Formats: sequence, C-alpha cells, structure tokens
Amino acid sequence: MSKQSPAPNWRDLALGCATLEPGSSKYQITGNWRSDKPVWNFEQCIKCGVCTVFCPEGCLKPNEEGLPIVNLDYCKGCGICVAECFTGCIAMEEDKD
Repeated sequence: MSKQSPAPNWRDLALGCATLEPGSSKYQITGNWRSDKPVWNFEQCIKCGVCTVFCPEGCLKPNEEGLPIVNLDYCKGCGICVAECFTGCIAMEEDKD
C-alpha cells in the first residue's frame, strides 16, 4: 500500500474566487450558480417567516408588509424554502435571466 501525502492546508491553496476569510462571502455573488429561482404566490402567503428561517444563505428578508423578498444576487436556488413552506405558496421556476 502506498503512502499518500497529506492534504494541503487551506492557506496553501491557490486563490480564485473562493470564500476563505470570515465575513467575505458577502463579496462573492453566488446567485449566478442558480438555474431555478423561488417564486411566491403572495395571496397565499401567511407571512409566517419559515422560509426566511431555513434559507441557508440568509437571502430572504421580509419587506415592510412582512412578505418575503429574495436577494437573487445570493440565492442559489436550492429549494429549501419551497420544502419548508407548509402553505405551498412558493414554487421553483426556471431562472431565464
């Protein structure tokens, strides 16, 4: 069995558009990874905020009326908000932009 060399330390990796330092993710626009985006039926939304709690990117915020607004610069289209919404007011649609 051959001996494998150890994995490099993260500090030794080549820099690209990687997010390496704490707090630097706000400078990395990740929404362009998305192929689908969440779309709300606001007539059906009860403004519970469950979608905002479960969004792993924190890109959902309530507007002045309490309705969720998505920041598409950071939304990766994971669909977790759709899965967690118990009213079914969110659907994933193809992002054609």
